[in-house]
Amino acid sequence: MSFFNRRKEMARVVFNMKPAKGPWGGSSQFVEQMADYLVRRGYGIGFDLSGNVDAIILIDPREDNSLKPFGVADIARFKKDHPRARVLHRVNECDQRKATTFMDPLLAEANKVADYTVFISTWLRDYHAARWFDASKPHRPIYNGADPAIYHPIGNAPFKAGETMRLVTHHWSDNPLKGFDIYEEIDNLIAGGELPGFELRIIGRWPSSVKWKAARTFPPSSGRELADQLRDCHVYVTASRWEPCGMHHVEGAQCGLPLVFHEDGGGIVEAGLKYGVGFHTDVKSALLKARATYPALRQQVLERMPDGECMCWEYERAIRNLIMDSRHGL
Repeated sequence: MSFFNRRKEMARVVFNMKPAKGPWGGSSQFVEQMADYLVRRGYGIGFDLSGNVDAIILIDPREDNSLKPFGVADIARFKKDHPRARVLHRVNECDQRKATTFMDPLLAEANKVADYTVFISTWLRDYHAARWFDASKPHRPIYNGADPAIYHPIGNAPFKAGETMRLVTHHWSDNPLKGFDIYEEIDNLIAGGELPGFELRIIGRWPSSVKWKAARTFPPSSGRELADQLRDCHVYVTASRWEPCGMHHVEGAQCGLPLVFHEDGGGIVEAGLKYGVGFHTDVKSALLKARATYPALRQQVLERMPDGECMCWEYERAIRNLIMDSRHGL
């Protein structure tokens, strides 16, 4: 990616993960956004530990694919030889979200190389602080945002009374905890005539056990194609449980869609409380309420939606401060 380094750089920042092309998880989208932002701000960026490195952004401690050119052990060795290099650890995972047992200990061990920690939601910070993270260490929550040049509300036609309300959700993962039990319930309600005036659209992947009855389904997509699909809908539904933050609902909100969200959604709840309707067991009532209060919800999402540029600015401020402290021997 030599095009990232065409002008004199004021500092060099490297990522331990490369961006992927096409539909992928939120980490890849973050790297792509953040790398582009840093270059526009005058930084040089890279994906290896060669040359002068002022700051390292640790995206994922797992060394499980070719997108991750170096890992935590490499960072520890590099810091030993280059003590002025600073590490920002972006924590975006937990075991609860997928009912695993390996992720929390892995993050705790990886965090030992960090000089500063960013959690992608307040919920995730509190989750890890209750288990292993020392909240007195330098850190802050920074909520996810998507690229506003792609995910924006321009072209999203608001719902009008008498129209069919188009609901949408999209997931790259087919893990059941992404909320497929609820999406299946909505599908059954629509198919059974219990939610007249609603349509459900499913974009991406889903468990093979799910057999849709009324939902319109679409293959995985990303970027402008996905954004156009989202803007063609009215309300975003997310039933994902214990999500550290996620990008799916962020992309929906930035396209002008209020949320209907599960109250066990983890970091998602922080967004849903601003411009959505929550539910725990009665998704039908939540959908009916979202339709009844749609004008107010839409105004709220237009005023309070996330923004990728704002997210990047907050990260850049943390990176800049780390580099300044290092150069002044702090």
